[in-house]
Amino acid sequence: MAEILFFVFATVAVGSALGVVMGRSPVASLLFMVMTLASVAGIYVLLEAHFLAAIQVIVYAGAIMVLFMFVIMLLNLGHDYQRDLRGGLFALVAFVVSGAMAGLLARRFGGDEALFPFLEGADAIDAALVEKGALGVIAEPLFTTYVVPFEITGILLLVAIVGALVLAKRRAS
Repeated sequence: MAEILFFVFATVAVGSALGVVMGRSPVASLLFMVMTLASVAGIYVLLEAHFLAAIQVIVYAGAIMVLFMFVIMLLNLGHDYQRDLRGGLFALVAFVVSGAMAGLLARRFGGDEALFPFLEGADAIDAALVEKGALGVIAEPLFTTYVVPFEITGILLLVAIVGALVLAKRRAS
């Protein structure tokens, strides 16, 4: 059952990520982004990383998306009321991705275990969780290996917020 849910969440994540890129209005792209983040949180729950799932929903799908919504509203990107999704290309890409995911799912339950070598990594994750605990498994790479990308991401978000406010201030004046 967990594998079926994984493929459902993965398909929703990929499909809604395509919706983020192909959405015509910024609000539609924002809603697709929330759906993507929620499905990634579902995958975290399946991997028994409940802390990461909660942070994914609270911080990203909650706070960051609300911040993006405020920025979109501040910039007042226009009122061109068009359809949110493009027809032909989006439908073709969605059909191909859905077909590929369905084929992989059918093949997985058909007995070909060599197709999914990444599913064997769960034992290594379980061993690390027993050794360091959930917080240690997250904190150690975050504050050692990935500390610079983590700080750069924070700076980029700050620059984006300041840039949006400067643009909104110019437009209001």
